[in-house]
Amino acid sequence: QVQLVESGGGLVQAGGSLRLSCAASGGTFSSYAMGWFRQAPGKEREFVATISRSSGNTYYAPSVKGRFTISRDNAKNTVYLQMNSLKPEDTAFYYCAADLYGLGVENMDEYDSWGQGTQVTVSE
Repeated sequence: QVQLVESGGGLVQAGGSLRLSCAASGGTFSSYAMGWFRQAPGKEREFVATISRSSGNTYYAPSVKGRFTISRDNAKNTVYLQMNSLKPEDTAFYYCAADLYGLGVENMDEYDSWGQGTQVTVSE
């Protein structure tokens, strides 16, 4: 299984931006659809965005569409989540996940590997 390590989280004011990165190792990165999920305190983990193996298709949760952009660089074995116009309700632990030979879906049960996550905190 591929190993995933997220980075780029931090504290930002509302309206600001952050870019999360997720570096993969130990597998053929281009064979995996990739997703970002998040979990806020006291809430269930939820889907944020996903990208297909070739970057041809992306899909977003309605709550982040138009503000977040998922992308990947298969040469660098890395997937990114650019987050703009951040809101306090975006505060959560953000996880990346990999779905071997997947199409890029929001169902987290389809994902085979998960990173440890990175904290994003958006202040008022």
